[in-house]
Amino acid sequence: MSVPRTPAAHAEDPAGTPSPFAGLGASIDRGIARGLARVTGGALGPYQAAIVRIGFAATWLLFLLREWPNRSELYGPDSPWTFDLAKRLVAGNHAFTALLWSDSRGWFELVYAVAIVSSAMLLVGWRTRTASVLFMIGVLSLQNRSVFMGDGGDNVIHLMAIYLVFTRCGQVWSLDRRRALRAAAASEAAGAEVDAEVDAVAGSEAAESVAGGKAAAGRLWNDPVGIALWALLGAALVMATAAGKLSTEWEVALWAGLLLQALWWAVRRYAPGEPRTVLDIMANVIHNGAMLVIVVEVCLIYSTAGWYKIQGSRWEDGTALYYPLHLDDFTPWPGLSHALAGNSLMVMLITYGTVMVQVAFPFTLFNRRVKNVLLAAMMLEHASIAVVLGLPFFSLAMIAADAVFLPTGFLRWLGERISRPLRERGTRAGAAAIPGQRPETAAGDEDTGQPAAGSPSAEAVS
Repeated sequence: MSVPRTPAAHAEDPAGTPSPFAGLGASIDRGIARGLARVTGGALGPYQAAIVRIGFAATWLLFLLREWPNRSELYGPDSPWTFDLAKRLVAGNHAFTALLWSDSRGWFELVYAVAIVSSAMLLVGWRTRTASVLFMIGVLSLQNRSVFMGDGGDNVIHLMAIYLVFTRCGQVWSLDRRRALRAAAASEAAGAEVDAEVDAVAGSEAAESVAGGKAAAGRLWNDPVGIALWALLGAALVMATAAGKLSTEWEVALWAGLLLQALWWAVRRYAPGEPRTVLDIMANVIHNGAMLVIVVEVCLIYSTAGWYKIQGSRWEDGTALYYPLHLDDFTPWPGLSHALAGNSLMVMLITYGTVMVQVAFPFTLFNRRVKNVLLAAMMLEHASIAVVLGLPFFSLAMIAADAVFLPTGFLRWLGERISRPLRERGTRAGAAAIPGQRPETAAGDEDTGQPAAGSPSAEAVS
């Protein structure tokens, strides 16, 4: 008599061994669910985004300040790459540059000043969203005006200026973050005051008016400075569009960005429920996608550089470093350069080491310890290039790009080491001004820089 097999029996072979595919579908579903929750639930790498923001803003700001006496020859009316030549080139490649909207010196000085101010704003994280857009406009306007004035570092800044617009890079280490914490503390204090006043007038019509008035005063989205900045940008965009200064692609992109920012503010101001949650999810997805693009971009830079070096005969025989050490344009310290060039073993080790590190680095991302060792080696290499070859801004740009791979624990430790003396100095100043008063603690965890539960992020007010 045959015994019918149960469904459980189908999951086993005749020997009774469980199928290796049993439960595979459930595991895949759980993995996908965890991945989606991680991508949509928050902005990944807030410290890495902040250090990239600070690095590139500082690099571009220092460059603009150093070249202040030569700005007109580099990007202005006195440039060898004349206004007409630049217009002919841009007409073909449709690159964005506000400097070609007018050939007057006053307009050039205004754009250059905006580039400096926006770099400083992005560096300290003040109105980060606005600053990131202005930073991108400043970088593209200057670099696309004179395309022969840049090097590899300028190309990296060019790309990262665009990517930073899509990141939430002001969530930590920014004035926006500090402002958000203070707004959260003020909101909590206003809420306590509302409760006290409502209790005092309980049962009367005045209770509703007091509560409504305090709640309106405590809203975080009454931001006249931010509204004024975006209204100014909107007016400038209207004038540029009316004058036909923008190509179709940039016109669509800039208007879409402005309208999305207006929608962001309106929803978070008047509809703090599900619409706000949806916008947060969208912002997190865009941020995480932009951070992934930055990571991939840096990997491509190193992998392509390394593989191109392998094809060069001077890199193959280990003598590539010898030649730039004898060029006058790359020897700010002739004694140091000639001493290094005279050591053939050191030249060979550095040449081969550079190629191996650049080719191997993208493959080490799967091993954290090896990745950190090679990351330190690359940063040390760029610092050496800044000193030995006299390329400080190229090196700063590459170090800022490398910083996206720095471990979160190290960044938090570094931020704590830098911020602790400043907090202690502020505490001593407050104690001296008001003897006997205990210093107030900021909303959130000061040791880690993470927001307290329910506190707004810096992007909420940027």
